[in-house]
Amino acid sequence: MIADQLWLNKNAANSTYKADSVSEQPKRSIAKSLSWRAIGTLDTIIISWIITGTLTLAFSIGLVELGTKMVLYFLHERMWNSIKWGR
Repeated sequence: MIADQLWLNKNAANSTYKADSVSEQPKRSIAKSLSWRAIGTLDTIIISWIITGTLTLAFSIGLVELGTKMVLYFLHERMWNSIKWGR
């Protein structure tokens, strides 16, 4: 199964960024990002609630996590944009 994926990826090497970039509209990417962030924050809130036993504290942790993860992801993306490896 892994070999099949490697073979498919090797044969897809002729694809270009321009062709890939039109395969998904920006609105869809934004919706996916927001839904994934909501799932991640909900996960943090539930885990925090289980550990602390306090729903208010769990929501506080989730709110802080929401902001910090978005900033860290942005910085992570900017760092990777400056790396030429794999382009």
